[in-house]
Amino acid sequence: MSDAHNAGPSALSEHARAEIDRWLTRYPADQRQSAVLAALREVQHENDGFLTQELMDAVAAYLGMPAIAVYEVASFYSMLETKPVGRHNIAVCTNISCMLRGSDQVVAHLEQRLGIRLGESTPDGRFYLKREEECLAACCGAPMMQVDHVYHEHLTVEKIDQILDSLEAPHGQ
Repeated sequence: MSDAHNAGPSALSEHARAEIDRWLTRYPADQRQSAVLAALREVQHENDGFLTQELMDAVAAYLGMPAIAVYEVASFYSMLETKPVGRHNIAVCTNISCMLRGSDQVVAHLEQRLGIRLGESTPDGRFYLKREEECLAACCGAPMMQVDHVYHEHLTVEKIDQILDSLEAPHGQ
């Protein structure tokens, strides 16, 4: 286990530091912690979709925040992962609008097609089916899901299969 007091900003890539610095320009100098969410999203993206303690400690050091405050943010927001997950992140909205328009069937189809349950990744590490999302703010497009933070609305089984097939195709083909 890493020592939280020794993890420094050097654990962050040059690109991540530049991206965090860009976000820091949006906030007053004495409010560096305001960039924590953007910083965590960036380092998660660079680390195959999840945050490690070392990376969270590095963000805390870079922003001058207590590590516990960064852990709290990472554990609160559903778009942040603190364990390895599949490469393609799938989140299905199951709030009332989506439920009334068939989100239960969307979840059932995804679980059957991928051979996993909510909260699991496929054995090959290709897909991660997030635990149910309360609301993804696209009620007019119900039922809907996000795949890698891209919205897909008015889902049908055929649309879901097309989306998954497009992600399964090797790059460049």
